[in-house]
Amino acid sequence: MIAIDHQQHLITVTVLGEFTLADFKEFEELVNFKVKFEGSVSLLFDLREMADYTVDMALEEIRYSRAHSDEFDRVAVITESQWVAWSAWISQVFVSADLRVFADEAQARAWLAGE
Repeated sequence: MIAIDHQQHLITVTVLGEFTLADFKEFEELVNFKVKFEGSVSLLFDLREMADYTVDMALEEIRYSRAHSDEFDRVAVITESQWVAWSAWISQVFVSADLRVFADEAQARAWLAGE
């Protein structure tokens, strides 16, 4: 399950429990809408409460990232899991955005704001 919040040029996604393909499709729709009307966006993924993800979601994430690699400015990932941090760094291969992993939400938000 995900919770999505969006402001101008920033989309925040909080994953609670399992991250599924349906969740990712919801995220895709919002990103596509925002990019169409506002241009590139920054992303904040809060994965501290993520328990698992489905294989079809992971494959869709790779496909989507490759197809839309230039639509993201900055991507911040909040996690305390080394495995999630590692997979986030691997994802950077597919996007041209600046991607960073944080353990602290305030630091992630400050970085996204350019501070």
